[in-house]
Amino acid sequence: MSKQFLELGINKSIQRRLSELDINVPTNIQKKAIPILLNQKEDFVGLAKTGTGKTAAFGLPLLQLVDTDNPEIQAVIVAPTRELGQQIYSNLISFASFLPDISIVSICGGTPIKPQIERLTKATHIVIATPGRLIDLINRNAISIKNAGYLVLDEADEMVTSLKDGLDKIVKELPKKRKTILFTATMPGAIKQLIQNYMSKHVIQVESEMETVGHQGIDHQYVVVEPIEKLDVLKYFLTSNEGKRGIIFCKTKAAVNKLAKNLAIHKFSSGALHGSLSQPIRDRIMGQFREGHIQILVATDLAARGIDVKEIEYVVHYHLPDVYETYVHRSGRTARAGAKGLSLTIIQKEEEYEIGDFEHELDISFRKYNKANPQSIEENNTLLWAKKVFKTKPNREISSDFKEKVHTVFHHLTKEELIDKILANYIEQH
Repeated sequence: MSKQFLELGINKSIQRRLSELDINVPTNIQKKAIPILLNQKEDFVGLAKTGTGKTAAFGLPLLQLVDTDNPEIQAVIVAPTRELGQQIYSNLISFASFLPDISIVSICGGTPIKPQIERLTKATHIVIATPGRLIDLINRNAISIKNAGYLVLDEADEMVTSLKDGLDKIVKELPKKRKTILFTATMPGAIKQLIQNYMSKHVIQVESEMETVGHQGIDHQYVVVEPIEKLDVLKYFLTSNEGKRGIIFCKTKAAVNKLAKNLAIHKFSSGALHGSLSQPIRDRIMGQFREGHIQILVATDLAARGIDVKEIEYVVHYHLPDVYETYVHRSGRTARAGAKGLSLTIIQKEEEYEIGDFEHELDISFRKYNKANPQSIEENNTLLWAKKVFKTKPNREISSDFKEKVHTVFHHLTKEELIDKILANYIEQH
């Protein structure tokens, strides 16, 4: 059993579970945050990139600080999306395996509220919530957080919009003497304002592995395309990376739906993820992606929060993001847990000047991706057409008489001759 977590102040019950999970060496943010959260009363801001172990950095101290003799809610963890909320909940439940008296509840949106209201009538120590659902429960007087000593805002930079009107409501329900813990991957002005408005003047701030997104094993590349060839260039890239798992980011839900439909038509193993999909559908698609049943996820920025899949080998920015922080979050989906990853941005000629701005602002370097020549693109499209034909299911509604007539036209051809003629016919038409 590793002593490293013990040296940070984590008790033996939690440490024993960490050893079972093969978590023996604390990450940098865990080394910096855990002793402070366990031993100091001041508010805390942790600035760390996605995938650096932030959940354990605040989750392990909270589990240890819970008073199991007190049945009231003692800690409120707020996350931007249900997916991230569920991930935090699963991690805390796992960490608490040897702490049977601790009660943890997830009250995120996208699922029926009545079972959550019923569950909150029982003893609860830690709640994980999305902002909207938490406020809804407060308005219904279905939850009491008046004695919660800890408020955790995770991925706060992704929550600024949803928290804008609601944080006043949440904070009003909390005791004045509470400890606020905020974790964020970036520090835009809105987060600085939030810290100033809702946290104490003596806040402790730590940074970890924040040098740049360029030092995380991510290969940043870009390719310049004409609008008419954008989809074909993407399809060529996906064919070249067949068998690898990746995420393609679009700006809007409509763009996600359109691109996902195009990929499905060409028989790519893909699924769409955005906020307008029902929660059961989002859960099903995420499950298929995590388990490897689909290789490609086409997603909006917010819908992709909470995706903690280590084997994502590439990220494609099908649309250049509007803000630098979004590029950081998108690219951070790949090259996790020490792995390498590719971040490819597909742009048009008039956007090329923006690459320099991203390099300067984020202190990273882009390489130009070698776009395939027109012949290779056309050959790839033909190959995709062939695969589409191969995967086409026979039409059972065609009459046997008519099928026989068509068969008679081709019956004297060998398989090779038939393929040659069908291929020539396809190329002639395209």
